[in-house]
Amino acid sequence: MENHTNPPYFNLTMFMNIGNYRYPAFALCLLLCAIIISANLVIIVVISREKTLQEPMYIFIMCLSINSLYGSAGFFFRFMRDILSDSHLIPRTACLIQVYIIYTYASYELTLLGVMAYDRYVAVCHPLHYHTKITYKVVSLLVSLAWIYPAFSVATCVYMSSRLPLCGNKIPKVFCANWPVVKLSCINTASNNLVGMIVSVTTVFLPLAFVLYTYFRIILVCRNRSAEFKSKVIQSCLPHIVTFVNYSITVFCDVALSRSNLEELNPFLAVILSLEFVVIPPILNPLVYGLKLPEIRKVILRTLSCSKSEDKS
Repeated sequence: MENHTNPPYFNLTMFMNIGNYRYPAFALCLLLCAIIISANLVIIVVISREKTLQEPMYIFIMCLSINSLYGSAGFFFRFMRDILSDSHLIPRTACLIQVYIIYTYASYELTLLGVMAYDRYVAVCHPLHYHTKITYKVVSLLVSLAWIYPAFSVATCVYMSSRLPLCGNKIPKVFCANWPVVKLSCINTASNNLVGMIVSVTTVFLPLAFVLYTYFRIILVCRNRSAEFKSKVIQSCLPHIVTFVNYSITVFCDVALSRSNLEELNPFLAVILSLEFVVIPPILNPLVYGLKLPEIRKVILRTLSCSKSEDKS
């Protein structure tokens, strides 16, 4: 009876639908993982080594790339192993660790986007006071808050989930998630739902609302300004807007998917939708910032040209 109410393993049931596609899927995931690691490492190395990029906006971009590596490591290595495996059982402790990593990754992405929105708001709406308001001390404080609060709030949710007696072990996903674990509980989960709602509001909806508010203020400032000013604002803010919109869509898809009956969906579609927020942002972010921001693009191109010159010599 004890084993029934506290299963030592979870079964990730959506892997059952992959079948003979496991080898092409593994090759594709290996390629995606290599692209994510390479692209984000380039951004991190370029920003950390180039003195001209030691500015608040680029420090925040580097934090996004670090978070992408963190989230990808927590997801891809286990996922690729499960693709090739005939058994898709994951120990309860390992599952909860994966929940913590993926949920903190998702929360970090949103809190960092919120911090970056504040940086863009001050740069556009209060340009004369930018260097007095966005100092390195303020940057350190904002980044620390963006990392620390999600770490403790998600830890609270995962701890509460770990204490639940469970009456099943089937998780209809290809990675561990908190809500499917909570739904397996044998007892009332009102307290878990309340804490989960508080964490969701503070780490998801508040950052999203703050980003929308800052861009509303930026639009008001740009409304009566010159075309040149608007062009500079768009060039500066466009990568952040693209990242924000992309991540909002992927998070919405994941939340909607977690609340729906996955067994009624096409298995392939369900897997694709569940993977969006752990795959697309880590790929898109470095490409957007590396290609759209001229300062980063120039340094990357200069580094590549220097490397080619050294190879020829």
